[in-house]
Amino acid sequence: MSAVTDHLSEAAVLRRAVVRLNRRLRQERGDGGLSPNRLAVLGHLHRRGSATPGEIAAEERQRPQSLTRVFAELEADGLIARETGTADRRQAVLTLTDPGRRALERDMAERDAWLAEALGALGETERGVLALAATVMDRLGTMDVSARHG
Repeated sequence: MSAVTDHLSEAAVLRRAVVRLNRRLRQERGDGGLSPNRLAVLGHLHRRGSATPGEIAAEERQRPQSLTRVFAELEADGLIARETGTADRRQAVLTLTDPGRRALERDMAERDAWLAEALGALGETERGVLALAATVMDRLGTMDVSARHG
């Protein structure tokens, strides 16, 4: 039996739990919250710093054309700034603005507040397990397993 086959049922249980929690966190966002694509772009710029539209699209596994409107809306709302690249003047570089950072922080704070309250209903051991699981899940989210199997 392969490692993939050995772990299929565990993978399904984990996927369902992550999807359910993600759905609940989306429900806990206030009215007028940021769309998933807006959150993805602002979150990328917050985590990684300035980036080209192509870099953001690649990280989000989307085509740059799919995010063109989102980039334009974020720029028009003053949440990101577009500048000419220094290495390649034809390339745009997007940067998170202070209002963009505040909008992202507000959006995250709403979900964090719900999650903190929910965590308060758990025991200390359960919270410890979740803290460890969060670390492992973060690692899973950045893992490139295809390189190991290809």
